[in-house]
Amino acid sequence: MIDCDVHNAWASSRELHPYLDPYHRDAVERGELPGGRDSFPHAHRPWLHPEGFERADAVPPSGGTPGSDYGFMCEQLLDRYDIEYAILTGDEAIEISTLANPYLASALARAVNDWTVERWLSLGDDRLRASVVVAPQDPQGAAAEIRRLAGHPGFVQVLVSSGSTRPYGDPFYGPIWDAATEAGLPFAVHLGGQGGLNAHPVGCGPPTFFWELHALLMETGMGHVASTIAHGVFERWPGARLVLIECGVAWLPALLWRLDADYKALRKETPWLTRLPSEYAREHIRLSTQPLEDPPEREHLYAALEAIDGEHTLLFATDYPHWDFDNPELIHLPHAWRERVMSENARELYGLPRRTPVPTGTLS
Repeated sequence: MIDCDVHNAWASSRELHPYLDPYHRDAVERGELPGGRDSFPHAHRPWLHPEGFERADAVPPSGGTPGSDYGFMCEQLLDRYDIEYAILTGDEAIEISTLANPYLASALARAVNDWTVERWLSLGDDRLRASVVVAPQDPQGAAAEIRRLAGHPGFVQVLVSSGSTRPYGDPFYGPIWDAATEAGLPFAVHLGGQGGLNAHPVGCGPPTFFWELHALLMETGMGHVASTIAHGVFERWPGARLVLIECGVAWLPALLWRLDADYKALRKETPWLTRLPSEYAREHIRLSTQPLEDPPEREHLYAALEAIDGEHTLLFATDYPHWDFDNPELIHLPHAWRERVMSENARELYGLPRRTPVPTGTLS
């Protein structure tokens, strides 16, 4: 199995301080931070999770933040489920997108990536691959960060938050698409980043309750799909790949049906497009299985997945160690699809070689 969403964390954001230049280090050491001195700089969340974001049993034996203890991650996830590769997506890092100051956001992104190299990619565990976190509100800085790390074999994708100030097909983000495709890295959009610059992540205004918000956050994924297709991202960058993580899946067929119908009637608005939106999506867009919808009649889900060629467009993910973790032994997929969804789609997307099995056990 290849797990495409594993949240590695720091025990304290103070771990980032050595990787910041003196100016920005002073800002986070002395400045106001929500949650106190050990928290990460980001705008305050208007929706608070009533149970907390982490699995209660994922707190390491020594204490600390779930996802911060490599050995415990091996015990609970990598070794337990014989994970061939784990794609690390960080934890609080995507909250960078909520900051109004683009220079601070890019400085934090650089610090996060350097911390990832030293703290995780230097462990000697070939199962670990990471994401280049960038600040989307600073496209030029994001492009520079992608190019800085493009040659590092441990990084396999660019990572931003779904809570953006504008949808990711907008020409504003052209420098990020330029750098990502130049480096051969997929552009991954992870659910999150609500607050600050992105205070209203759903279409009709802010909801009241967290569970209400969580069910509606797929709207951000819808916006990014429509935007990247309509703006011709996949025409301008034929090698581009958009990965949606934690945005859900079953909404995509209905959106593509609507986009196809409207494009047929109104295509003169976007003369640069040469194919139906659904054709671009099938070739260029991938989605994580977590959270995979679970209707009372499973054949209803399978019909939706077939409509988007789910066998070739879905990427297995657990979301470890978060509260809505998907146990790989319990995921519901058509049996004939399992090999592709559980590993081979990700292997092709990220260019991962097949690993030689090693005895179970953590590295020191």
